[in-house]
Amino acid sequence: MLQIYNSLTRQKEAFRPIEAGKVRIYVCGMTVYDYCHLGHARVLVAFDVVVRYLRVRGFEVTYVRNVTDIDDKIINRANANGEPFTELTERFIAAMHEDAAALGVLPPDVEPRATTSMEQILAMIEQLIANGHAYVAGNGDVYYDVSSFTGYGRLSGKNPEDLRAGARVEIGEAKDDPLDFALWKAAKPGEPAWDSPWGRGRPGWHIECSAMSCDCLGNHFDIHGGGADLQFPHHENEIAQSEGATGETFVNYWMHNGFVRINEEKMSKSLGNFFTVREILARYRAEEVRYFILTSQYRSPLNYSDEQLDQARGALTRLYTALRGLERIEAVEGDEYQRRFEAAMDDDFNTPEALAVLFELAREVNRLRDAEPNEAARLGARMRAIGGVLGLLQDDPEAFLKGMPAQAGDDTLSDEEIEALIVRRAKARAAKDWAEADRIRDLFKAHEIILEDSAGETRWRRG
Repeated sequence: MLQIYNSLTRQKEAFRPIEAGKVRIYVCGMTVYDYCHLGHARVLVAFDVVVRYLRVRGFEVTYVRNVTDIDDKIINRANANGEPFTELTERFIAAMHEDAAALGVLPPDVEPRATTSMEQILAMIEQLIANGHAYVAGNGDVYYDVSSFTGYGRLSGKNPEDLRAGARVEIGEAKDDPLDFALWKAAKPGEPAWDSPWGRGRPGWHIECSAMSCDCLGNHFDIHGGGADLQFPHHENEIAQSEGATGETFVNYWMHNGFVRINEEKMSKSLGNFFTVREILARYRAEEVRYFILTSQYRSPLNYSDEQLDQARGALTRLYTALRGLERIEAVEGDEYQRRFEAAMDDDFNTPEALAVLFELAREVNRLRDAEPNEAARLGARMRAIGGVLGLLQDDPEAFLKGMPAQAGDDTLSDEEIEALIVRRAKARAAKDWAEADRIRDLFKAHEIILEDSAGETRWRRG
């Protein structure tokens, strides 16, 4: 049975959906004021694999991943650029979609935006006021009354009294308690604003996700995911808001992926130690980046370095080399390797163990390739099937191993040049012109082109 680590209970639990055979999952998406960095990529890839695997296990999945398209960072960036905030957000939403597609991330079933969910946001705030969980302050802001919600802090393990001792009310805030947080912010000059019963303004960040998730999935749903940095205060506040408004349990399983780290520090825009997905994809193929992300179980830290990406490239090269030249057939269900893969994934989506199954398959394929080609082809089909669940190994092996085409203006040998040089090398060897053959060999070595001679045929790949 599938086991999921539940951040709320701090233990692995057997997964039992609310409705048999169906899973409803919400993941906090991007705040779109800049390009996605590798930390965002980890969220996208980790939950893409979760959803893919749930579907393979036979569940009917409704996957919702929101877009935060109004908040302080967006407003500040748009003002700094001298452009409407909508132009900024549309540009970076499009960029996010491009980055996600490049990484093999399937689109969510529903992608709500905060700015198109105002009706739901206002309705939830009104309900919270009616239920005694929120109040309108003298400056027109609406705040959530944390003291009104029993159990605040149970997701993060934080004690409200300890939090209160270290909290302070910022200048301009009119809340009753330092722990209270804004549901609605009264309009400031020059800022985007919407009409509300309390005057023009805009929503706080936390209420957006509560309103969007409940609107798309219902008051009570199965899984809520996001980065570990969102556990407090964002997800803690979501629980307080949603359960305060509906009176129902909000979410059964909370999943949080670990940080991406550089030099033992969390990668983030605020620290300035981040790489955008686009910067990394200029030097590494998207599948190599995706493989690298999956080498750590989603809850564990992921340590970034060029060396790690180089290792991912080498690992994928080994796997694609095993698949090279095999007859493509359909995988036969129920074999030993499928069972071991499912056992790994049933253990809280343990992708490192799942990848280990792929390498065991590759070793068997290489051992049987010549002696038992049919069995090698069967195992290759299982490799592709497992890879498909992880979003890997779906490329043509020849295309992957020959690498990305030469870019205009660089000195990389093109595919056509390599093929022509291989022909010239074969002719030189046949004529026993060893000097020319060695010259071509050294040229290939300089360009990191690896030749594989077998059975009268020469194949090549980029190193």
